[in-house]
This record gives sequence, C-alpha cells and structure tokens, in this order.
Amino acid sequence: MDQAEGLRNIIKKQEPQPARQTARVITVTSGKGGVGKTSVSVNLAISLSRMGKRVVVLDADFGLANIEIMLGIRPQYNLADLMFRGKNVKDIITYGPENIGFISGGSGISEMANLTREQIFYLIQKLEELDQSVDVIIVDTGAGIGDSVLEFVAASSEVLLVATPEPTSITDAYALLKSLSRCSSYQPGMTVVKMIANQVRENGAARELFEKISVVVNKFLDIEIEYLGEIPYDSNMSRAVMQQEPVCVAVPESMAARAVRRIANALENKEEEVSKRFGIMHLFSSVIRMKFKQ
Repeated sequence: MDQAEGLRNIIKKQEPQPARQTARVITVTSGKGGVGKTSVSVNLAISLSRMGKRVVVLDADFGLANIEIMLGIRPQYNLADLMFRGKNVKDIITYGPENIGFISGGSGISEMANLTREQIFYLIQKLEELDQSVDVIIVDTGAGIGDSVLEFVAASSEVLLVATPEPTSITDAYALLKSLSRCSSYQPGMTVVKMIANQVRENGAARELFEKISVVVNKFLDIEIEYLGEIPYDSNMSRAVMQQEPVCVAVPESMAARAVRRIANALENKEEEVSKRFGIMHLFSSVIRMKFKQ
C-alpha cells in the first residue's frame, strides 16, 4: 500500500460517525507577532475550563515553546516524544492552571518541522485518542503567513483571528486572509473566521477595527468573517505575561480577564452553529492532503 492509499484509509477511518463525539477544534492565529495571540489562547482555554470543558492547547508553532514559557511550566514530554520515543498522547499532555492541558512542539526541536509523511500518518493515528478524551482543542499557530500557518488555518472550520488597532496589525491581518483565499486547499464556506480585537484602548475602536478589515474582505475576498469580541488594553495582562501567569488566574476580575470570559461565553453560545466537528485528526489529515498537492 502506497502513501497516498494510506492517507485515504486514514481519512476514511476518521470521518465523523453519528455516535462518535470528536473535540471542537478552534485555531487561533494572527497576521503578525506581538498582538497577544498566545495569551488569548491560554486565557481562553482557562475560561472554557472553568465552564466545565476539558481543554487542551496544542502549540503548533513547532520549534518554539510559547505556551510553556507563558505558563512557566516545562513539560516532561512533547510532540517529538510522541513521534520518536514511543510516548502516547496522554504522556505528552502537561497540565497547567485550572487543569488545562497543553501539548508542546518542543523548544528548538528542528525535526518537528520536517516530519516525513509516514511519521505524520503515525501522528494522526495517535491523535485520534485525543479527539475522544477532550471537549475543546485550541490550536495556537505561529505568527505570520508562512505555509505552516496557512495549512492549519485552511484546514480549520473555526478560526479566531487576533488583531490590534495598530495599522501594521490591520495590514498583516488582511494579508493573512488574502493569502488564505489564494491557498489551493481553502474551501469557501468551510472556514469561518471570527475576529478578536485585542489591546483596544478606546470605546468603539474594536468595531472600527473590524469594519476596516471586513469592508475590504467582503469586497475582494471570498471569506466569511465575523466579529467575536474585544479585549481592552490592560496593564494587568502585560504584568501577568512577565510573571508567566495567565491574567485570568493572576487577576481574575481585571478588565482583560472579564473580556476573555465574555468571548468564551460567546463561543459557547455559538457552538451549535459549528456545523461540522471533525476533530483534531481531521485537521491534521487535511494538512497532509495539502502537502501531497505541493
């Protein structure tokens, strides 16, 4: 059996069945670094966990260690141990505050960015058990519009785009959406992008930011974009990052923490609108299909 046939069998195996529950996968991305994407991912995970959800954050910025640095926790194992050293999914999940789990790609592990197709097949099969054991998987992508970021975004049905009112953030957010629309594997109507305005300093600035992005997206791109919510600028957030503690834990009643809770509630209210829930196994299978087309 060749690799292509192996991929088809894996995809067929992971097609959702009526009696089988898979995790809700939410991909968090941004057009550039420095907009608070990872902080949003972590604090959103904590808020969802407090709502009774079993949550795992997957650090998809392979070769870096953003999640573990933000939490101040060094995991014993990471994705490389799953791939190369015989560990299972449960072994590589590290638990942080509020019992959120996270999976690290590993700091400086270059081989994670250059997996063979056989290794990726193995990874997909291993991730099937993750689909069955958690409610929500938050995929924290790398920043920018590199191929690895676009592959994850194009394969996702639910994407959170984090942007700030800074002109460079607006420009880069649109550049990411433009690159997504040109991605050969992107299917209009299958991916819904929900924007989060972060580090907002003035009333009305969040909606203005969304209008600036959505007006050009609606005019030039075949992408569905929605407004999800805003997180105001809050010095507590930056202090919490420096202390390697999520603001939802360090200062739970801060403006930023309350705003993240509102966004978590908005996501919960929109859960029934997510028409297809294929889980993390489907996400990685889709990414592999993209690689076969390259």
